[in-house]
Amino acid sequence: MLDITPDKIAHIIIRAREYDSGIDAWAHNGHRRGHGTRTELHDFIESLNDDEQAALVAVMWIGRESFEPEELAEAIATARAEKSTPTEDYLMGEPRLADYLEAGMEALGLSPEDEEQDLQKPV
Repeated sequence: MLDITPDKIAHIIIRAREYDSGIDAWAHNGHRRGHGTRTELHDFIESLNDDEQAALVAVMWIGRESFEPEELAEAIATARAEKSTPTEDYLMGEPRLADYLEAGMEALGLSPEDEEQDLQKPV
């Protein structure tokens, strides 16, 4: 069972894409902003509980084909056992994080597109 909701993964995918593209990264004067997409993404991942973080890492690993979808429980156990750095730092160091999370969701039978669309609907 996945201990993180698909909408949380979709939120991370959206923010990771923005972070990778540089949206909101630079102010008009050319100086790096203190807050923005990077900070939001970092803080959001950091705020997840240990079970959610392990599941998130497992989904990413499944997406990059380090584990098969049927090995989800093993991937989660490995994520817990091998954690040596903060999860937010580990994941944000992955250049294709959004792609791997999307692929992982799809491999697990979840629809990242539906979740992303729901998150981006105007309120």
